[in-house]
Amino acid sequence: MKPDRTSLLLGAILAAVVLGGLALPQWTLFILTVAFAQGLVVLGLMLLQRAGLVSFGQALFYCIGAYTAGGLGRAFGTGDLFVQMAAGAAAAALVALMLGFLLARYRGIFFGLLSLALSMIFYGLIVKSEALGSTDGMNLVKSTLFGVRPDAGWVRYAMAVAAACVALGAALLTHRYLRTPLGRLGPAIKDNEIRVEYMGASVRYAIHVNYVIAATLAGAGGALAATTVGHIDPEMAYWTTSGEFVFIAILSGAGSVVAPFFGALVFGAIHTIAYDLSPNTWQMSMGAALLLAIVFLPDGLWSLFLRRKAA
Repeated sequence: MKPDRTSLLLGAILAAVVLGGLALPQWTLFILTVAFAQGLVVLGLMLLQRAGLVSFGQALFYCIGAYTAGGLGRAFGTGDLFVQMAAGAAAAALVALMLGFLLARYRGIFFGLLSLALSMIFYGLIVKSEALGSTDGMNLVKSTLFGVRPDAGWVRYAMAVAAACVALGAALLTHRYLRTPLGRLGPAIKDNEIRVEYMGASVRYAIHVNYVIAATLAGAGGALAATTVGHIDPEMAYWTTSGEFVFIAILSGAGSVVAPFFGALVFGAIHTIAYDLSPNTWQMSMGAALLLAIVFLPDGLWSLFLRRKAA
């Protein structure tokens, strides 16, 4: 069986990062790595979005992943990127598994606000916790790959390649999941969940599974972002962070598992350029970009590629 176009595209992107990353400056590799981290979170949001749900509290799992990575470094001196991402993903999945029994009961604005409330509760706990650095957060140990720290000149490149391998691998697994019977239920639930129940499928179970998967991706993204930046703080769980992820999800669209990473990269580029040109009003540029996307590209930036394919 020949691989589909999405698999080929993911492989091409990975090859481009491995080969083209050698020619990119350090700051570009940093933005690229952060985009992979944010793209993982938005990839999970895309799963919920397909089922008609919007989470305004995905920063909860993003922050759990980051603090898990930081806790491993502080307690055991572990700085391996892959270990930290795996631990962050597992911790976020465990929390989501428990919270999912509650959230899977709700739909629409109730789901969104409840997820936001849970994130803000976690934010409040971290701010008051001296052991976690309170409002100052804490620094992470220096990152390694398989126990080896790359030379100073190769750190950003090695991090970007490792991030690309994990993020694009997760995108491939998500793409395969969306082609399973359970993964295909999302659009049907969004359209008419009562009909899905009559067909014999459990809507609550499907949403619970998607919620756990989305949290797992967010936890891995949080750990990756933490190791990339080298510092974590409670702002990672604040509602504005969740808002950024929703912003990227709207900007990118849900037409492909590649879209979240493309949208995150565009978001990072706009943010960097806008902040460099006008540090005090960069939010206006982000708002204008979102407004233009909603008006002219209601299905997100990825719809540009779908239109070209249709033509």
